[in-house]
Amino acid sequence: MTESLIEVDYLIVGAGAAGMAFADSLLTETQATIALVDRHHRPGGHWNDAYSFVRLHQPAATYGVNSIPLGSGLKDEVGLNKGLYQLASGQEVLSHFDFTMQQRFLPTGRVRYFPMSHVGDDHSITSLLSGQRITVEAGKIVDATYSQTAVPSTHPPRYSIAPEVTCIPPNALPRAANAFAAYVVIGAGKTGMDTCLWLLENGADPASIRWIMPRDSWLLNRANYQPGEEFFARGMQSVANQVEALAEADSIADLFARLEACGELSRIDSSVKPEAYHCAIVSDAELEQLRRIGDIVRLGRVTRIDAHQMVLEHGVIPALPRSLYIDCSAPGIPSRPARPVFQGDRITPQIVRWCQPTLSYSLIGHVEATYYDEAEKNRICTPVPAPTVPRDWLVMMALDLANRLTWSKFPEIGEWQAKARLDPYTARIRALKGTETEVIAHLQRYQKNVVPAVAKLKQLLAD
Repeated sequence: MTESLIEVDYLIVGAGAAGMAFADSLLTETQATIALVDRHHRPGGHWNDAYSFVRLHQPAATYGVNSIPLGSGLKDEVGLNKGLYQLASGQEVLSHFDFTMQQRFLPTGRVRYFPMSHVGDDHSITSLLSGQRITVEAGKIVDATYSQTAVPSTHPPRYSIAPEVTCIPPNALPRAANAFAAYVVIGAGKTGMDTCLWLLENGADPASIRWIMPRDSWLLNRANYQPGEEFFARGMQSVANQVEALAEADSIADLFARLEACGELSRIDSSVKPEAYHCAIVSDAELEQLRRIGDIVRLGRVTRIDAHQMVLEHGVIPALPRSLYIDCSAPGIPSRPARPVFQGDRITPQIVRWCQPTLSYSLIGHVEATYYDEAEKNRICTPVPAPTVPRDWLVMMALDLANRLTWSKFPEIGEWQAKARLDPYTARIRALKGTETEVIAHLQRYQKNVVPAVAKLKQLLAD
């Protein structure tokens, strides 16, 4: 076993979305040298571990690194996303990050990439295959793993399973599905919804699907978050709707009723009050498909699966004959406590723009490249923690509005946003000529309600 030494300006731990987007901004705006380390064999982080039918829930145009487009920029003409801009598949996301590494990062000569490796407490790099250890002297350490995204293939179920029961992660579903007569989807998050939609799209009878839904979720409407010019007015309407609903609400329950009434949020069953909010986003067609599933079990989380029954927190139900259980219960993006993004020689990328991860990480890279005062950088980059419950919508809105106000005081931030491919709105707002009557009306409604909305946020959060 040999040992060597490298010196770099930044040691980035994690080559997932956070590490890649942050590094992309650094390479664009500085001459910094970088060591990028990841346990996977290629860039992309948790996308390497995801199921084959995974897709982005947001348009491809608003994800990935800032310097290289993801996807074709076309709208889907068929399927459940028809009429909306393309959703990238998991393989397309991985290809995007791999292309970025091979065709952009490495040719600069300023990036050293260490796949299949881990970083020790002393910041040394050790190969998982050879055991070779490399000592690193770095100006700053970037922890791009802080979000700790969890997917079913890497996080086994937290309930017991009888030996005669077949329980698989979604990764194994395409190979296993045809051997069973019934399908039990465990988990109500993005993965659970993807699994239900895959079963329905591939011909499963809705009556053969049982969906274990510990908590119903509020869902965002994907049509409100489209990058194309033809959707610009709708996007501005969505922003105005949110602050107006907030300004006029007299309780959190009233707020969500207003958001649902104006088409900002939806739910699978209008008779069930959602207790979760995770920024999950669906099209109208996807929501219609999910509503075809009638056997939804709302008895809390699974604690045990026996041969003839399922034991849940609040009840026991009999097993369906010849059932295949699909575990979708991994937490996805867990809600972690916010920490300062910039702390001396340590940088911890986190989301700073509502439900827009890679835009956030790219902006943090830009701030690191542009500003020097740590307090100022942290003021620009206040983290917006991942939401889990409806009240978190208010927390996210409060932090997001505060960040936008802060950014407005830094003209250079606005210039960066206007040029960022990951921000489809800023450039269009700055280019308004005053003749776009519908857009102007929505912006005026936003401006009228934003100050009362901030006051109401404080009141509702205090209550």
